[in-house]
Amino acid sequence: MHSDSQLRHQGALYGSSEAMDLLQAQIKRVTRTDATVLLEGESGTGKELIASAIHQGSTRSAANFVAVNCGAIPSTLIEASLFGHEKGSFTGAARQHIGFFEHASGGTLFLDEITEMPIEMQVKLLRVLECRCFHRVGGQQDIAVDIRLIAATNRSLPEAVREGRLRQDLMYRLAVFPIHVPPLRERDTDAELLAQHFLDALNREAGTNKQFTRRSLERIRAYRWPGNVRELKNLVHRAYLLSADAVTLETPIMTSKGKTSFTHGALNFPVGMALAEAQREIILYTLKYFRGNKRQTAEILGISLKTLYNRLRDY
Repeated sequence: MHSDSQLRHQGALYGSSEAMDLLQAQIKRVTRTDATVLLEGESGTGKELIASAIHQGSTRSAANFVAVNCGAIPSTLIEASLFGHEKGSFTGAARQHIGFFEHASGGTLFLDEITEMPIEMQVKLLRVLECRCFHRVGGQQDIAVDIRLIAATNRSLPEAVREGRLRQDLMYRLAVFPIHVPPLRERDTDAELLAQHFLDALNREAGTNKQFTRRSLERIRAYRWPGNVRELKNLVHRAYLLSADAVTLETPIMTSKGKTSFTHGALNFPVGMALAEAQREIILYTLKYFRGNKRQTAEILGISLKTLYNRLRDY
């Protein structure tokens, strides 16, 4: 099977399912405008790739595309990171700093994990979107900015508003053109086609001709892919490196002697499951249990938010 001839694509986005056809039609439609876009979808579905595709297809493509993960920036630094700061504006500010807004001027600013942005910062973001100007931390002069804003979240927006994690007025301002990004489990046969596409790319790069075993293809079709396309791509790469000619891909649950089960808020692990795999399952199931709320997940697990982001990036 050669997926490259079956997978339709737009930029770096690949898929042949009806869900992806709808997504790509929405991308084409909004690309021709300068509207603010809000991407809603689970982690690993490719929201940054979609934002980049919108930028590359727009009249702003010659300018910068700046991607910012709001959840990865400490709350004490996010204002200076976005808007910059003047020399001497706070302890350690030894020189003037240009923020992400200025770097993206003329182009596109992508704010991922927008619901992780502190509420007080959301007020300032709303002002910038309304007046298209801001001032650096410690500065008084208004700086005009010309950007196209794309925001993204892995949470339900109405739920985020109810929980006080997102201002309702900001939600309305961001959702000029909302796009739902489908999870991989809702994309029919895309998982199998994408797995073959990733394997084909690895074969071309290394001059090899490795093929999936029949059992691997069955596992790809049966697995739910909680980490979506990112998880699939990483597992294919790992299987490619560990295999000879026949690529044996094993999903995390299938590598154990039994299956991890989730019942009434509790996880049950099979005896003999590798410690690293058990840790991975705990993190992913906890994140799913709290509906993608990374701060709550990190707090419950007793790890820092930065550690959680690093683990999720590895997975």
